[in-house]
Amino acid sequence: MVLQSKGRRYSEAGGHDDDPLTRAMAPPPNETEAERTARLAAEREAQLRSDAIDEELNRQRANEKKTKCVRVLLLGQSESGKSTTLKNFQLYHSPKAFRTERASWRAVVQLNIVRSIRLILDAMVEAQTYSSSPISITPRSSDTASTPKYPTLTAEHLKLKMRLSPLQQVEEALLRKLTPVGSMEFEATHLSSVTNLPYSVRSTHSPIELAVNSSTPWKTAFNRLIASATRSSFESSRAIDFDDPNDPGVILHACADDMRALWSDPIIRELLSVQRIRLQDMGGFFLDSLDRVTSLKYVPTDDDILRARIKTLGVSEHRFTLKSGNLVSHDWRVFDVGGARSLRAAWAPYFDNMDAIIFLAPISCFDQVLTEDPSINRLEDSIFLWKAVVSNRLLKNTELMLFLNKIDILKAKLAAGVAFGHYVVSYGDRPNDFESTSKYLMKKFAGILKQSSPQPRPFYCHLTTVTDVKSTHHILNNVKDVILRQNLLEGNLL
Repeated sequence: MVLQSKGRRYSEAGGHDDDPLTRAMAPPPNETEAERTARLAAEREAQLRSDAIDEELNRQRANEKKTKCVRVLLLGQSESGKSTTLKNFQLYHSPKAFRTERASWRAVVQLNIVRSIRLILDAMVEAQTYSSSPISITPRSSDTASTPKYPTLTAEHLKLKMRLSPLQQVEEALLRKLTPVGSMEFEATHLSSVTNLPYSVRSTHSPIELAVNSSTPWKTAFNRLIASATRSSFESSRAIDFDDPNDPGVILHACADDMRALWSDPIIRELLSVQRIRLQDMGGFFLDSLDRVTSLKYVPTDDDILRARIKTLGVSEHRFTLKSGNLVSHDWRVFDVGGARSLRAAWAPYFDNMDAIIFLAPISCFDQVLTEDPSINRLEDSIFLWKAVVSNRLLKNTELMLFLNKIDILKAKLAAGVAFGHYVVSYGDRPNDFESTSKYLMKKFAGILKQSSPQPRPFYCHLTTVTDVKSTHHILNNVKDVILRQNLLEGNLL
């Protein structure tokens, strides 16, 4: 038989059980009286520290209950517009803090430009390789009904490609500023040495998009591009050392004419069309503004910062205080969690005690697949995610707001003749226009909410382009009103 006495276990034979925890907590053998006194004093001191920590945590919890903040969670797949929505919250409620980061976002815009040019150069390499051995290579657009006919690239195109090789130095310089050594995922924009492998083969080995952890001070790293200036002066162009010979903007400016020539070339446009590459639909697209964004004195605008693309891992949090008077908390917190498939398991801990969830579904992606799993359509993935969120019992009392996002890109695709019904079979032969497709999708998402929600709840849905500052601020005001009204109802104030 085993007896329990004061937290230590003894057998009837009078000896200790062979328990590792018991051995670890036992006093040292042959302990002297002085050593025992010192050990007990240290244990009392440690217990006092532990009690003080517990007391402080309890005090913080009590204060949070007294001054309850409104908590909003942004959910959606990767590149759905969550980070851009968070930037809109920052711009609307903390404009000064938002604008102090212009210099940091200047570097991100520069990286986005390099990414776009790199994709064009890759398309040129694939066309050259396919033309030299058309039988053995499967082109990017092999899912089309007929074999694509690549336009013939001229000697001038090849000269352009060679003259743009210095962009590799720009990218490497920006990546060194952005991430500590060995701490990042590789960047999809990386201008690695050109190989003779086709895109379909290269893409299986190509590095994935650069991802910075939201907990790392990546914006501080970019600040090293600034000539000794305080953060309060970042809004001024004087905050940036434009005379720095190592500024990546110098090389971008020198390559600007060649980048414009490449992007405006009709053969290159035809090549991108054959390979079904729509750079203008991608995050961080600035090729239509090359004159401005490659100028030596370039400073990003609010719109540039909203459009700039950089993938973040972890959780980004923004806190702000409502300026208008109301009867609920003025303290708001907005959380942006990663949307990549490998990161979705981290969503659950944030489901507890959330007042509202803004779910972003990029409906322009009906003809695209997930980067992580090319067998899954991106629109289908958003529908699956929406169903998982609305059916989660932890969220049954949480307000849900659906943003059917990127409607500007959806309109452009439909106008260009991309058939919605070809990718969404259940759509049938209905009109291939924005009004019809958007109504179909709203009805689809509303039906899932009605069928899968643990309890009846209203369907709040907005058709959005979150890079459009004016319309997004109007929508965010509506979201704020919904949350405030719900808090008032819960407090029996309405």
